[in-house]
Amino acid sequence: MVSFQVLRRLCLFAVTKPVCHGRVISACGLKTSTVNHSDGQPDPVTYEQLKVMLANHSVQLFDVRNPDEFQAGRILDSINIPLGQLEESLKLPPKQFQLQFKVKAPKKEDDNIVFHCRSGKRSLSALEIAHRLGFSKARHYAGGYIDWEEREKK
Repeated sequence: MVSFQVLRRLCLFAVTKPVCHGRVISACGLKTSTVNHSDGQPDPVTYEQLKVMLANHSVQLFDVRNPDEFQAGRILDSINIPLGQLEESLKLPPKQFQLQFKVKAPKKEDDNIVFHCRSGKRSLSALEIAHRLGFSKARHYAGGYIDWEEREKK
């Protein structure tokens, strides 16, 4: 399998730069997975899936953008935890988390944890942090707020 770094070097003179969408990297028309899909990690959440989860109130949606971005526009019912504060926040005791964020603390076994950001890059970092901390069923909305806002206009 060709690594992302090799693809990036091959595409040095390409018009477009490599783009990461969830766990698939596209560069120069080539796509390769950055994660072994046989590891049991769930795929990113789609716009349609997130809409259903929100409608059913069956999602713990965490926006990892900065507070100013969150205030400028947000997905309804999302909780703002900036990426730089995520790890320490996920390590908080449940009561402390609830006091700070006004929502129930996520549990490591929860399968409805979703991270999102502006375009998918920070939410992927958030996902890596969460998985490292044991939130193995957490997912992210790879399209981010940009995709959400565009689709909501239609």
